[in-house]
Amino acid sequence: MNALVQTGGVEVAPLDPRLPFGATIRGLTREHLADERVRADLYDLFVQAGVIHFHGEDSHEMQLEISKCIGEPEQFPYPETWVENHPELVEIKYYPDNGTCYRVDGEYLGGWVPWHTDLIYTDAINRGGVLRPKKLSQHGGRTGFLDQILAYERLPDDLRARIEDLHVVYSPDINLANSRFARCGSVEFVRGARSFNNIIRKVYQRPLVLHPLVYTQKETGRKVLNFSPGFAHGIYELGGPEGDVLLNEIAAYCTDEDYAYFHSWQPGDMVLWDNWRVLHCATGIPVDEERVMYRTTISGDYRLGQRLRWETGELERIDI
Repeated sequence: MNALVQTGGVEVAPLDPRLPFGATIRGLTREHLADERVRADLYDLFVQAGVIHFHGEDSHEMQLEISKCIGEPEQFPYPETWVENHPELVEIKYYPDNGTCYRVDGEYLGGWVPWHTDLIYTDAINRGGVLRPKKLSQHGGRTGFLDQILAYERLPDDLRARIEDLHVVYSPDINLANSRFARCGSVEFVRGARSFNNIIRKVYQRPLVLHPLVYTQKETGRKVLNFSPGFAHGIYELGGPEGDVLLNEIAAYCTDEDYAYFHSWQPGDMVLWDNWRVLHCATGIPVDEERVMYRTTISGDYRLGQRLRWETGELERIDI
């Protein structure tokens, strides 16, 4: 990280001294990112840290430029969420009169999302994303991050051996009250935003997909516990109760919030995360408040996803 560290006015520090993942960068500008050495160092830091918090220049252009250091921003598959004139940006919003709401352990929460990987219900998982606030709520609204390399390292040896060659089936059901392994207590769906309702009408038009429970980060050789509690349907090789018991055991490790970083947003913040190895969640806000965030979807695919074709019982592997 020589060029990044030596760039004038830029500070690089650990994200949270309690945790072995994450970094924070202050003072980085688009002018700094004109230097290819800085861009390369930023990518290397991304691979090592998994989550990077930026504070400083705050614009659509800066958000997209940071994203381009990792890969090309792509259009999210649901046009209902696109930002006008910026289809590479998704608007994640909650309004009291137009927002998805759940009742979680008796508390009504707007914009709540349990631990998950973005687009895990497709066979090509995007590389990452950059999240940035447009309008913040007065209460709540934190975003949590959990490192799945750290989760794998904490698994007992016998559990690692049991899951090495297993795959998880994922469903495109975005009603997160149906998430069976998110370990978040009692969850009841209350209402959906207009964009939610448009998207979920197509839930049966998309295939189920498989992803391996474990894969290896190619740049470092580190193992990743590749499990998204949100959208998980079960284990392909172990259908029924046996697989469910195993996934609940895995979920206890990968959603242990003692090892999580929760970001409390401020104006001027952006957070970049590696979607191939970091789970994230949204803690939600009071239902009478508003919150609007912008997010990029950074293209890329780790090439291990598979579509399941029920009519033949076969797997349709993507090209390697």
